[in-house]
Amino acid sequence: MNAARIAYKPVGMALGAVSGLLAGAVFKQAWKLTGHGDSAPEATDRERGWQEILLAAALQGAIFAVVKAAVDRGGAAATQRLTGTWPG
Repeated sequence: MNAARIAYKPVGMALGAVSGLLAGAVFKQAWKLTGHGDSAPEATDRERGWQEILLAAALQGAIFAVVKAAVDRGGAAATQRLTGTWPG
């Protein structure tokens, strides 16, 4: 493993935490826009149906994946600009 990869590990972990927080905030707003209420259902929520629970899970997963990929890619590109080496 080269030095750039090792040096990038803590940066990647911090970006992962930030992307999780950002994805959560984006999902919360997206769920409100769907008109299903202020909070998304939990899988064990007895009052909500299968369709709503699975829709919430799919939307949350898609948003998380897109935000994580964007943040990871941006972090890698910024690292390359700063160090001249791609961290991956």
